[in-house]
Amino acid sequence: MDHKPIKQQGAYYLDDFIPGQKFISGEKRVTQEEVITFAKEFDPQSFHVDPEAAKKSVFGGIVASGWHTASMSMRLILDTCPIAEGRIGLGGDITWPAPTKPGDIIHVEVEVMEVRPSTSKPDRGIVTLRSTTKNHRGETVQILTARTLMMKRPEPI
Repeated sequence: MDHKPIKQQGAYYLDDFIPGQKFISGEKRVTQEEVITFAKEFDPQSFHVDPEAAKKSVFGGIVASGWHTASMSMRLILDTCPIAEGRIGLGGDITWPAPTKPGDIIHVEVEVMEVRPSTSKPDRGIVTLRSTTKNHRGETVQILTARTLMMKRPEPI
């Protein structure tokens, strides 16, 4: 996979997030081969897998599945902002305002929208993140607003 992660020191806990905080990922170049390979297995629509048929589509050529864009974005986010004990998705909203195309170089801009410690389970809480995936032309290809369960930093023993 051709991506350039940004080096981070350690993993983040709930306590490390502040509303308004921002993270910017490294970059990932999208290839036609991986677009087709992903789509053949997970989203085999003609505009994802067949270059000739895709030319006749509303896209005018091969485009990545939105789910492929989401998967690549997730990898970039995790490389940039690793979460201690993992990031557990609790739901959210995703849109794809423009297609991701072979040759695009994408990155993700993440903003912390809300941090809410749990009132019933003091070792965890919920962080709402808005992740905007953009291509090298500055076009937004995905917006994901997601609630994630994260653990608090353990108390020293």
